[in-house]
Amino acid sequence: MSRIGRMPVPVPAGVKIKIAGTEVTVEGSKGKLTREFHPDITIKQESGNLIVTRPTDNRQHRSLHGLSRSLLANMVDGVTKGFEKNLELSGVGYRAVKEGDKLKLQIGYSHPVEFDPPKGIDIIVTGTNKISIVGVDKELVGETAAEIRRIRIPDAYKGKGVKYAGERLRLKPGKAGKTATKGK
Repeated sequence: MSRIGRMPVPVPAGVKIKIAGTEVTVEGSKGKLTREFHPDITIKQESGNLIVTRPTDNRQHRSLHGLSRSLLANMVDGVTKGFEKNLELSGVGYRAVKEGDKLKLQIGYSHPVEFDPPKGIDIIVTGTNKISIVGVDKELVGETAAEIRRIRIPDAYKGKGVKYAGERLRLKPGKAGKTATKGK
């Protein structure tokens, strides 16, 4: 049996769960999420917990069991606490400004790049080089952060670009590293 799948998902006070066939709706203080699950997976609410079960032990059902439980747990966490990803801009003259709902980035191109976040995502700019992506859907928060990072991936030689907060970059030595070993 799946170790993750068999763990019950605790439902905190103030969270409403509505199960209609294969569709589960979770509503909390931060928002509302709806997701369609695989028809073979059964989801029941018992004594303040969500229980995920599978019909057989075949390979597909085993993989869907843990996945469904993780998705449910993320939905419950999202509507109670929310999710956040932090990005940093590193480079001379690199800055971010929020204009209305849009994010305006100056990151080394000849023109400013505008990014329009999807519905349900809030972007918070701290200072000129720190960006926080906040939302209730973990998948959407991560995808939005990846899209912003994809606009200017950190350079392998100088490290300039958009990176995740706390991300460690392995920088290449460049030409100086090549010539320094040649003289020996």
